[in-house]
Amino acid sequence: MGTIRIENMRFKSLHGCFAEERIIGTEFAVDLTFEYNSTMAEDFDNKEFAVDYQEVYLVVKEQMNIASNLIENVAKRIANAVLTRFKVDKCGVKVSKLNPPLGGQISAVCFECFVCGEQSIQSTQPTLER
Repeated sequence: MGTIRIENMRFKSLHGCFAEERIIGTEFAVDLTFEYNSTMAEDFDNKEFAVDYQEVYLVVKEQMNIASNLIENVAKRIANAVLTRFKVDKCGVKVSKLNPPLGGQISAVCFECFVCGEQSIQSTQPTLER
């Protein structure tokens, strides 16, 4: 079992609850970690036995281009997409909204989730009481 980390992928995306964020966009950073059975890649030095992290990056980019209100939703979608498309056992995703518009000097707000292969299912939306 081995771990790959792709760190500090940068995107300008339309995530957020404020109308301005949906129009002009916000800067985000994504860190992704995944575990997979890397024994064959380690032993035979052949990329056919490895997870192509260029392809993983493209999946992250694809998900970052889908607007969401919450970074929690973005992180879970990225983790599920990676688990669905690659032979990966576990996936951790950290999405950071850089310089969020919160009325003060804040470098980032982050959300991190970890999903195992058997957990990569979409939750059903509950009824919210107010």
